[in-house]
Amino acid sequence: MTNASAAAAFTALADPTRRRIFERLAQRTRSVGELARGLPVTRPAVSQHLRVLAKAGLVTHERDGARRVYRIDPRGLETMRAYLDRFWDRALAAFKAAVEGE
Repeated sequence: MTNASAAAAFTALADPTRRRIFERLAQRTRSVGELARGLPVTRPAVSQHLRVLAKAGLVTHERDGARRVYRIDPRGLETMRAYLDRFWDRALAAFKAAVEGE
């Protein structure tokens, strides 16, 4: 886990369309066609968004015949969580110090 990989993940999710795709994948694995349904972008655009998410380590895919099926990569989520946990740990330590100092 590095700050750069966490930054790439957060940057990838900064785009609202990518966030919607990611949230749909959080429900279950899906193909590009399934992900594109109901989105205001084309299937090729969804594929491009998926490439960005994959490069950031947030999704992975596997072949299912002629199509690719995408899913969330838990390692990417762990990278983001570990990054945020550092701040949470500092906040808890500061809170503990404040309480113990009273």
